[in-house]
Amino acid sequence: MYPELERIVLRKVSTRLVPFLSVLYFAAFIDRVSVGFAAPQMTRDLGFSAYVFGLGAGIFFLGYCFFEVPSNLILQKVGGRRWIARIMITWALVAGAMALVSSATCFYWLRFLLGVAEAGFFPGVVYYLTQWVPAARRARLVGQFMIAIPISTAVAGPLSSAILRLDGAWGLSGWQYLFLLETIPSLLLGFITLFYLPDAPVDAKWLTRDEQQWLESTLQRERSPATRPSGVLSALLDPKVLLFSVCYFGVELGLYGVIFWIPQIFGAMGSPARFIGYIIAIPYTVAALVMVWWSSHSDRRNERVGHMAIASLVGSFGLAASAFLSHAPMTSVLAITLGAAGTLAVLPIFWCLSTRHLQGAAAAGSIALINALGNVGGFVGPFLIGWIKMATGGFSWGLAALAAGVLSTGIIALLIGDGTPKVAHADHFGECDAPSKPLSPKQFTA
Repeated sequence: MYPELERIVLRKVSTRLVPFLSVLYFAAFIDRVSVGFAAPQMTRDLGFSAYVFGLGAGIFFLGYCFFEVPSNLILQKVGGRRWIARIMITWALVAGAMALVSSATCFYWLRFLLGVAEAGFFPGVVYYLTQWVPAARRARLVGQFMIAIPISTAVAGPLSSAILRLDGAWGLSGWQYLFLLETIPSLLLGFITLFYLPDAPVDAKWLTRDEQQWLESTLQRERSPATRPSGVLSALLDPKVLLFSVCYFGVELGLYGVIFWIPQIFGAMGSPARFIGYIIAIPYTVAALVMVWWSSHSDRRNERVGHMAIASLVGSFGLAASAFLSHAPMTSVLAITLGAAGTLAVLPIFWCLSTRHLQGAAAAGSIALINALGNVGGFVGPFLIGWIKMATGGFSWGLAALAAGVLSTGIIALLIGDGTPKVAHADHFGECDAPSKPLSPKQFTA
């Protein structure tokens, strides 16, 4: 009975919640990365240097990081429905205000406020999913949610290119139309969230009473291990939480360092400006498919650490290869595709590995802290690329630095899996439900 009940419940959760949450994240990510596509026209109209743009793109993450933990603690108190809706509505308003940028100072402040407005969305959704999805099935569903990252980046390219062609119409620049038009879906979705999203299984009218009870009891059993700190302060000071934050830093460094600069990276490689938006769709469409496949493979093999390590190695290799292939545009696109696919494939497995460590308010706070500290990499990555480009005149060494960051995530994952005493004890390190040691190469054959 229970296997059939599990299948029915997870199918309902995966069809009722995950697609909707993915649409929300899609809208959020479009608003977040649109600045990268607006960059050429913004620098033309406002005179921004590579340094100014890199700092402004990255400064989003400072506001985002400072308010992650309090935002997620509030979500844990008031429920996901109201708080996620609040986040979406406020970030939509700030994202639209980006059309008013007139100076570097204004650019910095609005990017910072956009981070403040969006703070808590991603860790809030991750925490929200831990209240709905048993750990053994979490990587696949988190992967389906996070597919919004590559899809939004792939769609943002052609969409932004089309909107930017409105440049000069009715006295507005194309980049101003970009910020204004891409804000509307987020604002509408924020209000829809208030009516659509249930706070907990007991509020879901599409689950029967037996299904609600099974889901609640299954999740409650997973929250019981005594080795997990239950207080918010002890969770935030837990060395394991800080180690996961460092692990996440590396992959975020690579992810956002590429995303915010990829239009200009491809432009520097000789890609025609009118086709760049469409070329960008190639690596991120491939990355979306790889992300879902690899997270599902991780669930089937019941293994996390080895999957993280392999994905980070592939991502690092792709970014390193792209750093020194700028003379061959087609090969560079293939290398960036490999880098994006490997980097993004790390993410859902990482969150599956880390979310079993804490419970209650401690879980909300620690997930937010991991995301906040890790997202410092989202600030450092774009800033690093801009700074190195100013110093060297090209993107090669910046891409090499991003590759090193992604590789560090895999190395830390292997240290976690080895159970090295100085790092952590593998028997309670927050794995989803799997053995902590990575699989051997033969075991990876599905």
